[in-house]
Amino acid sequence: QVQLVESGGGLVQPGGSLRLSCAASTTDFGFFMMGWYRRVPGKRRELVATMTRAGALNYADSVKDRFTVSRDNAKNMVYLQMNNLKPEDTAAYFCYAGGVNSEYWGQGTQVTVSS
Repeated sequence: QVQLVESGGGLVQPGGSLRLSCAASTTDFGFFMMGWYRRVPGKRRELVATMTRAGALNYADSVKDRFTVSRDNAKNMVYLQMNNLKPEDTAAYFCYAGGVNSEYWGQGTQVTVSS
């Protein structure tokens, strides 16, 4: 069982930045694909960014060149640096850990982009 705890959400003005963090409780962190998804009420959860254990990156088109996912395997942490935030980025953001036959989700952290 892997527990994921997100932090760093909040209210930010358009054009601002936030950094989300996710702490994972597992001794096998290096074996997981890690990443971030988001969900707006009434819509399906959508991929934001992922990073494989080998470092391969995948971003949603809507966040490319604005968001950066990274991980620190020594600290069991994954991060999402979000720059030039837009109102349409407003959502609950969820940390994700994917293994060969398993997946885990955090409880989510709210990001609101509004003036």
